[in-house]
Amino acid sequence: MPMKKPQPNHREYIRVLWRMTSAERIQRAMDLSDAVRAMFRPGLRRRFPNFSEEEFHRLYLERLAKCHNRNY
Repeated sequence: MPMKKPQPNHREYIRVLWRMTSAERIQRAMDLSDAVRAMFRPGLRRRFPNFSEEEFHRLYLERLAKCHNRNY
């Protein structure tokens, strides 16, 4: 399958990342991770509204663990 040509917005995003310091890139990654978790938790709760807080927390941690470091 041929690779897609990067879209202009993607190229600009890469340029912005290259202009950032290492600390800024790490902070950006952490901010994005926090944002994803903030959206993930309420969505998961909507799918499992009858779970107790303890059951829900266990499920939340299990689901996060499935995603952790999948690219390594």
